[in-house]
Amino acid sequence: MSESQLGDGTPTMPVPDLRVLGERRTIARATALTGVGLHLGQPCRLEFRPAPCGSGIRFVRADQPDAAPIPASVSVAVEAHRRTQLGTGDAALHTVEHVLAAVGALRIDDLEIVLDAAEPPILDGSAAPFLAALLDAGVVGNGGRPEWLVLRQPLRVEDGESVYEATPSLDLSLDVRIGFPHPLIGEQVGRYHVTPAQFARELASARTFGFVHEVEALRAAGLIQGASLENAIVLDDVGLRSGPLRWADEFVRHKALDCVGDLVLAGARVRAHIVAHRPSHRGTVAFVRALVRTAVRESAVYGIEDILKVLPHRYPFLLVDRILEIEEGKRIVGLKNVTINEPFFQGHFPGHPIMPGVLIVEAMAQVGGMLLMRTIEDPESKVVYFMSLDNIKFRRPVKPGDQIRFELEVVQLRGTTCKMRGVGYVDGDVVAQADMAAMIRDR
Repeated sequence: MSESQLGDGTPTMPVPDLRVLGERRTIARATALTGVGLHLGQPCRLEFRPAPCGSGIRFVRADQPDAAPIPASVSVAVEAHRRTQLGTGDAALHTVEHVLAAVGALRIDDLEIVLDAAEPPILDGSAAPFLAALLDAGVVGNGGRPEWLVLRQPLRVEDGESVYEATPSLDLSLDVRIGFPHPLIGEQVGRYHVTPAQFARELASARTFGFVHEVEALRAAGLIQGASLENAIVLDDVGLRSGPLRWADEFVRHKALDCVGDLVLAGARVRAHIVAHRPSHRGTVAFVRALVRTAVRESAVYGIEDILKVLPHRYPFLLVDRILEIEEGKRIVGLKNVTINEPFFQGHFPGHPIMPGVLIVEAMAQVGGMLLMRTIEDPESKVVYFMSLDNIKFRRPVKPGDQIRFELEVVQLRGTTCKMRGVGYVDGDVVAQADMAAMIRDR
């Protein structure tokens, strides 16, 4: 895939629309890269391969055919200096964070990563070559539903100078803060909403960095054996020894990139707002361990707790139970479970309970409202008003015990006004359909 540049000369790359959140992902075909490892200095060929639905992210050592695959999991992460390490002994994997950052940013759930050495190639010191290879291989749906690790309560983790504070969120976002006593770094702060496109634009090309005064000690410890001016930002006491920076704050961007990679070790797509103060690999791994213990695993894109944060409706008028899929600005799929305990059954055909058609349409509209509210930054301060309903048709009755699957597609989106076409299904049969228009307004 060809690489373009932003106006400041920063490398970037085109990213296809990967915002469908309801299906697991893998890649369409195998792709490979070769190079030298950063710390061990050994040549390595890394190959990304498609993997079956539900298999997760796993590493395979081609140079050790008898070794078991190593999952990208915090359960096998071990404490290591200046890198993220999985496993121990001869079968261990070193410095996997840049590879995993590209995988996590693209929300790939099932992937086999085959290496013929203990450490992936460092390439240019960023995640951009891995991201480009995965995009070139093609990110595709893999069936099944992805797992989400959803934070429901605040979480704080301290590890030496590294401090992490996380709060519930509908997406993954990072506030990263670093400080180094160097004239080109100092105190830097970066705030990033981690989507495939924004990762490619803002983080993927940020390179690892180090200082000349550390080189002798690190190499004596067996590290940075493959480091060079071509695969890292190298700083002396006053400036750069390597080429120009891609951003003035490339340092904090790379730390955020590392966080994205280490978060993949949670084994699920993470939904939280994370503030990381002076993050380190060891600290982020400790944070992920705490996150796995604290957060809830879900297979729906949004459960009822998340819906309550976005929609203003409450009992007895909240008619959406789950959101299964969202394709930002284009499509949404949601569920309504119909039970005999619905309050409207008391007065609507008692003895022959049928869900009122107007409430079927209202439930459909609420699902559409979730899609619209996802397009704004502060949904708690907004409300969706529906402006018109057209071409409404009811095909069959909806009764207690039915589960309505609503599928809505955007026909037109202009600013805060949207036209959608919706269909409701029960057991695959159409029960209702409608065209609707709505607008977003301040509450």
